Amino acid sequence: MSEQKERMLRGELYRDNDPALVAERRHCQQLVDRFNATRSGEDEARQQILTELLGGIGAGSWIMPRFQCDYGYLIRLGDNSFINYDAILMDCAPITIGNDVSIGPRAQLLTALHPIEDHELRRQRWETAAPITIGDNAWLGGGVIVCPGVTIGANTVVGAGSVVTKDLPERVLAAGNPCRVIRDL
Repeated sequence: MSEQKERMLRGELYRDNDPALVAERRHCQQLVDRFNATRSGEDEARQQILTELLGGIGAGSWIMPRFQCDYGYLIRLGDNSFINYDAILMDCAPITIGNDVSIGPRAQLLTALHPIEDHELRRQRWETAAPITIGDNAWLGGGVIVCPGVTIGANTVVGAGSVVTKDLPERVLAAGNPCRVIRDL
């Protein structure tokens, strides 16, 4: 394993242009391209590709094309969960999605972080990443963006178009930009 990959997996600054990481993203993109090229009704082919691509996919879970991710193996999807069209999961850190989760179209789960204070580090392609966790039975509406390091509690509903910048507790309705708790459920 390359030093940069080890750094990425530990949540430390790493360079995304490391040849080993570039090769892994290229391999991932080949699988994603195959998945996205499947036709309606080719459910078995889609499941086979997702099984090869993802770090785990539970029974009864499915993803609709178009789907995009960076590495694939850092994504774990629980049982009976659904990710709708045009999802982007930037998995430079683990993305853990629980059981019975529904994620609306054009959602983005973004683990990548770039140096804010030091523009020179950004220019040299240094970055970090922080994991995202979505609890069981959560529902994310269409166009939701989940930022790095966020945990969304079980049974929480996030309104369409929300930008989730901080953790959300269990059993709440939350919405907005930035996303905030509206009420308990």
